[in-house]
Amino acid sequence: MTDPGQTPEADVTELYDLRVVVDRIEGRSVCGMEVGDSIDLVESSRLRLPDGGHFCIYALQAALPLLPAKQRDLPAGDWLERDSMVACPDPDERLIMRIERTGRRRMVTDDLT
Repeated sequence: MTDPGQTPEADVTELYDLRVVVDRIEGRSVCGMEVGDSIDLVESSRLRLPDGGHFCIYALQAALPLLPAKQRDLPAGDWLERDSMVACPDPDERLIMRIERTGRRRMVTDDLT
Protein backbone atom coordinates (compact mmCIF):
# COMPACT_ATOMS: atom_id res chain seq x y z
CA MET A 1 0.00 0.00 0.00
CA THR A 2 1.24 3.47 -0.88
CA ASP A 3 1.26 6.33 1.63
CA PRO A 4 -1.34 9.01 0.92
CA GLY A 5 0.13 11.71 -1.30
CA GLN A 6 2.73 9.39 -2.85
CA THR A 7 2.56 7.91 -6.32
CA PRO A 8 3.18 4.19 -6.77
CA GLU A 9 6.24 3.42 -8.94
CA ALA A 10 3.99 1.74 -11.52
CA ASP A 11 2.19 5.06 -12.03
CA VAL A 12 5.35 7.02 -12.88
CA THR A 13 6.74 7.50 -16.38
CA GLU A 14 10.28 8.67 -17.09
CA LEU A 15 10.73 10.90 -20.12
CA TYR A 16 13.65 12.87 -21.48
CA ASP A 17 13.44 16.61 -22.01
CA LEU A 18 14.76 17.39 -25.49
CA ARG A 19 16.40 20.22 -27.37
CA VAL A 20 16.28 20.59 -31.16
CA VAL A 21 19.36 22.58 -32.22
CA VAL A 22 20.41 23.93 -35.62
CA ASP A 23 23.64 21.98 -36.14
CA ARG A 24 24.62 23.38 -39.52
CA ILE A 25 23.27 25.15 -42.60
CA GLU A 26 24.71 23.87 -45.86
CA GLY A 27 22.74 26.23 -48.10
CA ARG A 28 21.26 29.66 -47.52
CA SER A 29 19.09 30.42 -44.50
CA VAL A 30 15.86 31.83 -45.88
CA CYS A 31 14.01 31.49 -42.56
CA GLY A 32 16.51 33.56 -40.59
CA MET A 33 17.71 30.75 -38.36
CA GLU A 34 21.37 30.43 -37.46
CA VAL A 35 23.61 27.64 -36.20
CA GLY A 36 22.91 27.18 -32.49
CA ASP A 37 19.27 28.30 -32.59
CA SER A 38 17.14 25.90 -30.59
CA ILE A 39 13.76 24.97 -29.17
CA ASP A 40 13.18 22.82 -26.07
CA LEU A 41 10.54 20.16 -25.48
CA VAL A 42 9.97 19.83 -21.72
CA GLU A 43 7.43 18.27 -19.37
CA SER A 44 6.30 15.82 -22.06
CA SER A 45 4.58 18.31 -24.36
CA ARG A 46 5.67 21.92 -23.75
CA LEU A 47 7.72 23.75 -26.36
CA ARG A 48 9.95 26.57 -25.13
CA LEU A 49 12.04 29.06 -27.06
CA PRO A 50 14.95 31.02 -25.61
CA ASP A 51 13.98 34.64 -24.89
CA GLY A 52 13.81 36.53 -28.16
CA GLY A 53 14.41 33.36 -30.18
CA HIS A 54 12.42 31.92 -33.03
CA PHE A 55 12.30 28.57 -34.75
CA CYS A 56 10.97 27.95 -38.25
CA ILE A 57 7.79 25.84 -38.17
CA TYR A 58 8.79 24.08 -41.40
CA ALA A 59 12.09 22.95 -39.92
CA LEU A 60 10.37 21.95 -36.68
CA GLN A 61 7.77 19.87 -38.49
CA ALA A 62 10.55 17.64 -39.81
CA ALA A 63 11.67 16.84 -36.25
CA LEU A 64 8.25 16.57 -34.58
CA PRO A 65 7.45 12.95 -35.56
CA LEU A 66 10.70 11.76 -33.94
CA LEU A 67 10.36 13.58 -30.62
CA PRO A 68 7.94 11.23 -28.78
CA ALA A 69 10.27 8.30 -29.44
CA LYS A 70 13.40 10.27 -28.46
CA GLN A 71 11.70 11.12 -25.16
CA ARG A 72 11.78 7.44 -24.19
CA ASP A 73 14.45 4.84 -23.56
CA LEU A 74 14.98 2.84 -26.73
CA PRO A 75 16.80 -0.46 -27.27
CA ALA A 76 20.52 0.01 -27.96
CA GLY A 77 20.13 -1.44 -31.46
CA ASP A 78 17.27 0.88 -32.44
CA TRP A 79 18.34 3.26 -35.23
CA LEU A 80 16.64 6.18 -33.48
CA GLU A 81 18.71 5.59 -30.35
CA ARG A 82 21.87 6.11 -32.42
CA ASP A 83 20.69 8.74 -34.91
CA SER A 84 19.81 12.27 -33.83
CA MET A 85 20.07 14.34 -37.02
CA VAL A 86 17.09 15.73 -38.95
CA ALA A 87 17.00 17.75 -42.17
CA CYS A 88 14.72 20.69 -42.86
CA PRO A 89 12.51 20.00 -45.90
CA ASP A 90 13.63 23.21 -47.70
CA PRO A 91 16.16 22.06 -50.32
CA ASP A 92 17.68 25.56 -50.68
CA GLU A 93 18.55 25.75 -46.98
CA ARG A 94 19.86 22.25 -46.30
CA LEU A 95 19.46 23.09 -42.61
CA ILE A 96 20.46 20.17 -40.37
CA MET A 97 19.15 19.88 -36.81
CA ARG A 98 20.31 17.74 -33.92
CA ILE A 99 17.97 16.30 -31.27
CA GLU A 100 19.62 16.27 -27.83
CA ARG A 101 18.42 14.76 -24.59
CA THR A 102 18.87 17.46 -21.96
CA GLY A 103 17.53 15.80 -18.85
CA ARG A 104 15.32 13.09 -17.50
CA ARG A 105 12.00 13.79 -15.84
CA ARG A 106 9.75 11.57 -13.70
CA MET A 107 6.08 12.30 -14.35
CA VAL A 108 2.85 10.88 -12.98
CA THR A 109 1.42 8.77 -15.81
CA ASP A 110 -2.15 9.95 -15.19
CA ASP A 111 -0.98 13.56 -15.79
CA LEU A 112 0.10 12.70 -19.35
CA THR A 113 -2.17 12.70 -22.37
